[in-house]
Amino acid sequence: MADVELTICGRPYQVRCRDGEEENLRAAGRLVDAKCREAIAGLGTLTEARQFFFAALLLADQMNEGPGEAAVAGAETDPQVAMAAEALAEKLESIASALESGAGAH
Repeated sequence: MADVELTICGRPYQVRCRDGEEENLRAAGRLVDAKCREAIAGLGTLTEARQFFFAALLLADQMNEGPGEAAVAGAETDPQVAMAAEALAEKLESIASALESGAGAH
């Protein structure tokens, strides 16, 4: 297993991946970072959970629009990166949903 440090909106995250997958993970990290920054630029100050939630929504929207949008945005066209981004988006949406459900209970 390899350790990779990703920086998302200026915050470092240590992530493990299979040996040889480091660059794919870094590419996915750059895509998530760009979408987090896009969310902040459009919506202002957000909590970390909300940053990732909106980044996930932006990624999902970009994927639904097709490959032309990804190419314009400078995203990787590697299918593995797209699959990793989609899985990450789904997980983040699930986390954000759970956080919002918990916040509404107070």
